[in-house]
Amino acid sequence: MTIQVGDRIPEVTLKRIRDGMETIDTQALFEGRRTVLFAVPGAFTPTCSARHLPGFIDQFEQFRQRGIDVVCMAVNDPFVMKAWGESQNVPDGLQLLSDGNADFTRALGLELDASASGMGTRSRRFALFIDDGVVQASFIEEPGKFEVSSAEHVLAHLPD
Repeated sequence: MTIQVGDRIPEVTLKRIRDGMETIDTQALFEGRRTVLFAVPGAFTPTCSARHLPGFIDQFEQFRQRGIDVVCMAVNDPFVMKAWGESQNVPDGLQLLSDGNADFTRALGLELDASASGMGTRSRRFALFIDDGVVQASFIEEPGKFEVSSAEHVLAHLPD
């Protein structure tokens, strides 16, 4: 079942690399703060690299001014996410997290079968506005689309 507005974010662990491999618990990541979590089908893929992540980089300060953290997630390994962030000049504070086994993606009910493209299970493209661990707004794309989960669209439709 797909996560809905009003649902609590499931507790799962994600990975990232900073000064080594780190494990991040979603409960600790989202509780007590306002966050936009956006997910892409894959790092270094065309739309994700040319439009989705760059939009959040361009609008990052707008989110920060509203007291909102920004987190990007993909079903890629943490080394790929680190390299992608470096190649895209991701600002400090915009977190890139790895859901390498798609555990969080499945728990959200937002998995995508990309086997036909040789990519296996991936995340659908989406953005969630999360306040203190509870989903307040959901922007889930139809497969192959990039319309409602852009940084500009999310900013324009955030609840106060």
